[in-house]
Order: sequence, then structure tokens, then C-alpha cells
Amino acid sequence: MTTEPPPGSGGEPPEDDPFRKQPPQQPPHGPGQGPQGSPYDSPPGGAGGQPPPYGGGQQPPFGGGGPYGGDPYGGYPADPLSGMPPLADSGRRTLARIIDMILVAVVVWLLTWGFGVNEYGAGDVRVGKSLAQSVVAAVLYVAYDTFMTARSGRTLGKKWLGLRVANLDDGSTPSVQTSLVRALVLWVPFAFCCACLWTAICGGWSFFDKPYKQGLHDKAAKTVVVSTG
Repeated sequence: MTTEPPPGSGGEPPEDDPFRKQPPQQPPHGPGQGPQGSPYDSPPGGAGGQPPPYGGGQQPPFGGGGPYGGDPYGGYPADPLSGMPPLADSGRRTLARIIDMILVAVVVWLLTWGFGVNEYGAGDVRVGKSLAQSVVAAVLYVAYDTFMTARSGRTLGKKWLGLRVANLDDGSTPSVQTSLVRALVLWVPFAFCCACLWTAICGGWSFFDKPYKQGLHDKAAKTVVVSTG
């Protein structure tokens, strides 16, 4: 038997995660050539051993130059999305979420129907059924989203529509802890109050968020949703 923990068992994502961003490979260079292999690169210290002019011969410390990579003077951090798939379309994200809601809602209805809350009085039926449905819905939605996201970064809705949840910092599959935080923010308010309003605010935030198209649950967990197809 192996002692290695299963994928998505918590903690940091494994180093062999196929979705983790890999560091860029530096091209080889020969003697007398700079990192880019140009025969015109000057030796350290500038020509004749003199120091280069102010600001010359230095690379931006954060690899600036892209739209989020900062200006050429290195004034801003590098874009964390560099090397990752493109961000998912917010409309497709919404459709994937609706699919997940319907799938879990069917299970919630079957379980609460099986509880037999109709054995109570007329007034208790409404209150008891509502509370039972809220508790069961919260548990199932959170468990489903946490398990599926920590396992592969994809719920069934996301898998069918070619989407995946990824850590913003390195593109890897979120851990159980990260997936749980994301699911709690998304589903607990949905289950116990203002379901439609909270879904519209939390998930709809990605339609307006820049530059990472994050919902409120993404911001809490520091994740993004990217396209896999």
C-alpha cells in the first residue's frame, strides 16, 4: 500500500500537479553572450568595465511589459495569469453553475421528501420542511463543490462546459481547504437566505471584475476560473 495522500487531500497542491505553472526555461548561451545569446550583449559592468548608464543594462525585477506585468521600469508585479489558460467566459460560468444547482437540488428534494416532515402539524410542516431543506442543501452543495473542486478543479457543470478552477498564484488545482472556503462563501448564504439575490451578486461579480473575472467566492479563496477547451 502507498502512503502518499490522495489528490486534493488538503495542504499545498502536489508538485506533479499537471495544471501547476512551470517556471520558464532559460535558453542556453555561449561564452561572451548574454542570456538571450546575442553576440552584441555587453559583459557585466558595461563596455571597458565601466558601469552602465543609469537604468541601462538592467532587466525589470518583475518581468514587466505585459498588460498586468508592469511598466518597463518594474514598478508593478508580474501577471499571475502568465502561462495559464485564458480566463473563462462569465456566461459559461453562469450556465455551469445552473447545471450544478439543478443536479444538487434534485438530490436535496429527494432527501428532504424522504425525511417525512409531513407528520407534524400544518404550521410545523412549513417551518420544519424549510429548515430541513436549508440544512441539507447547505451540506450537500458545500460537500459537492468542495470535493469536486479539490479533486480536479471541476464540478460536473464545469467539466461539461470546459472550465476549471485554479489557484491564482500558480494555476494548480485548489486544496481541500481552499475549495472549502470557496464553497462556503458561495453556498451557505444561498441555502439559508436570499438564494437568488446572493447567487446573482456572488457569481455575477465576475461579469464586472477586472482583471481576473473573479466572483466573490473566488476572491475569498484566491482562485480564478479558466477555460480548458
